Amino acid sequence: MPLLRTLLLLSRAGGLPAVWSNCLAGWWLAGHRETEGLPFLFVGATLMFIGGNFLNDAFDADYDREHRRARPIPSGTVAWKTVWRWGLALLAAGVLVLLGPGTLTASLGLALVVCIIAYNTIHQALALSPALLGACRLFLYLMGAAAAGHGVSGWSLWCGLAMAGYVSGVGCFKRWERTPALVNYWPVLLLALPILLAAVMNAGGYLEKGLLLSAILALWGARALRQTFWSAERKVGVTVLELEAGIVFADWLACADAPHELSFTFLALFGVTLLCQRVLPRA
Repeated sequence: MPLLRTLLLLSRAGGLPAVWSNCLAGWWLAGHRETEGLPFLFVGATLMFIGGNFLNDAFDADYDREHRRARPIPSGTVAWKTVWRWGLALLAAGVLVLLGPGTLTASLGLALVVCIIAYNTIHQALALSPALLGACRLFLYLMGAAAAGHGVSGWSLWCGLAMAGYVSGVGCFKRWERTPALVNYWPVLLLALPILLAAVMNAGGYLEKGLLLSAILALWGARALRQTFWSAERKVGVTVLELEAGIVFADWLACADAPHELSFTFLALFGVTLLCQRVLPRA
């Protein structure tokens, strides 16, 4: 059990449903012609997400010894070198698995690896590091699009960019989690990008569903922001968790033309995200 807890802390597995929903949205938006590559896509993205989080602890070991001593490395439950090796191995394995759908998917996965390493290298020092988090989500969309069989489409690119903006906004709040006095309102504009794009995308028969999903995402976002801006005590950590869960709603909004089966999949991924946030360990 101690080993399982350590692995869960290092992997931050509660974020995986949102990773899968990013890949699924990119695949749907690019035409969803091919399904054979989907298992490779999900497994590769999973390995890279976990590997990136392992490396995050490896890069942040000195910071964690001072500020987050319950994390696995400073607490002594796992060696720093072990986390490094596993992180790099998982990233490499993820890229190799992505060769299954084709070289384009694997190449985009390699670009994602570059973003992951760049973020882990500079995120403690550079205020603009949330943009790299957003870039990681963009590459997940593009990987999903590449696995769809038609190549990267315009809508998968634009929706990926909107998702990149949303996640960059979440990343800003994440940076303020330990310094709530620095919280500002401007990242809310980034959070609104999926809704603004949906207003352009959804026309005709998809307009009503697009408006409904936009309202759901907006209400969920307001619920999350209330914990920071409209409560007696600023609970930025709660805002971050709820905004991270909202990633799945933003993906669902991007796929407003999807059939009911895919909508139920997004709803299930949202529910799993909330469940993971409740039951998985965090430190």
